[in-house]
Amino acid sequence: MEIHAKIYVGDVVRMRKPHPCGGTDWEVVRVGADIGLVCQTCGRRVLLPRRKFARQVKTFLRRGPEAEKEGEE
Repeated sequence: MEIHAKIYVGDVVRMRKPHPCGGTDWEVVRVGADIGLVCQTCGRRVLLPRRKFARQVKTFLRRGPEAEKEGEE
């Protein structure tokens, strides 16, 4: 199942596979061809290609401020 929602900086997502530290929650810090993520447990930064991110994300836990602005319009 792929996520077709727009991705914004500040989104917090839960991934299908846990990070080696045991965390599954990540904050989006970069959006482009690659998606930059920061682990909410240990603080590690990673870059994932957009396709791989879309396949591995399980759910959005919190939407960023840009998503909230777009929802108001």
